[in-house]
Amino acid sequence: MKALIISQYFWPEIFSINEVATTLLNKGVEVEVLTGKPNYPKGVKFSGYKSWGCQREEYRGIPVNRIPMLARGKNALSLTANYLSFVLSGLLFAPWMVREKKIDVILVYAPSPILQAIPAIFLGKIKGCPVVLWVQDLWPESLSATGYVRNRIAIDMVRQIVRFIYRHVDLLLVQSRGFEEPVRALASSTPIVYYPNSVDSVFTNPGQVEPPAVSGLGEGFSVMFAGNIGTAQAVNVIVEAALFLKEHTDIHFVVLGDGSCRQEMQDAAQHQGLTNLHLPGRFPVETMPAFMRKASVLLVTLAAQPIFAATVPNKIQAYLAAGRPIIACLNGEGARLVIEAGAGLATPAEDGKALAETILRLYRLSPDERSKMGENGRRYYQEHFDHDHLVDKLIEHLQTISQSGKGNK
Repeated sequence: MKALIISQYFWPEIFSINEVATTLLNKGVEVEVLTGKPNYPKGVKFSGYKSWGCQREEYRGIPVNRIPMLARGKNALSLTANYLSFVLSGLLFAPWMVREKKIDVILVYAPSPILQAIPAIFLGKIKGCPVVLWVQDLWPESLSATGYVRNRIAIDMVRQIVRFIYRHVDLLLVQSRGFEEPVRALASSTPIVYYPNSVDSVFTNPGQVEPPAVSGLGEGFSVMFAGNIGTAQAVNVIVEAALFLKEHTDIHFVVLGDGSCRQEMQDAAQHQGLTNLHLPGRFPVETMPAFMRKASVLLVTLAAQPIFAATVPNKIQAYLAAGRPIIACLNGEGARLVIEAGAGLATPAEDGKALAETILRLYRLSPDERSKMGENGRRYYQEHFDHDHLVDKLIEHLQTISQSGKGNK
């Protein structure tokens, strides 16, 4: 089977599709990638790449075709230009980049923007092959929830575009069971299959990488958050909890990562005199398992928006794999999953006082009780999110749809 992966994001950017592509290749699938120029998360091109021009390179034996794309920048206007430039480039250059290639199936890895599926649909018609869309974010809900788009007319226009996309692909994979109902509302008869995310193998088979020394981690009781520090994560709740627990000098909050709200957190910590809140910045993904092993508890947060209640943040799988107790400061599917796994405690989204109280509950448990939660999480990960098993399932889905005779929808 010859599969073309289309994604606006790919190595050297850190996304789970990198590991999925490599494993597909190792399992005998002939994989090729069509992507843009790497610029996530800082919004500027990585060294060695320019916005204009097509180029070809290789990643672990996988041919990678890069098309022109503007960087996402630092504001809503440049982000919109980034999204639209990939769509336009995909329509213009994708057919030329793979003009001599036989393709059995196209897989679209679709965190925001869902618009990246448009050139895939166009290319699928040219090549006469089916298109499988792996939905990571709900549109248009994510646009309004993060504040990028508030105009109701614009939201309705995006909804019509999403309806067109869902109805012109051949299979929809959704990363959360909570996605099934809202996706079905727009998808008509297009088949929908629950297909969750896994994580990079470094989380399940960590080496002996020793992470850099970070204030607050490995001393006292450490609550660690790792990942994007943005609006969707509602990280102000961490500042609020740190303020409530300010007098507990042996409880430390460690926020690893970067994002649009990091500076705001730093300013708030300084203004409130929060010596228990540490923001050391972003570190390579290879160091994350070692950081997680040093934490007393791992924290995941999301904003109190209906869309996020349907979402399972990918860091939950990473936390489960790491085998540490988890606090899920969010609503809906992600919190349900942590509780079902017996891997930790859940608390309502954006409630700083409730988060502080939940941290104290874990703080007062014995080390053995917390260790049991971590073991439960690790076991649940192996049963439900094991990477190799999930890729085998993905191959089954791709083979079934490629052999079905679809592709001219």
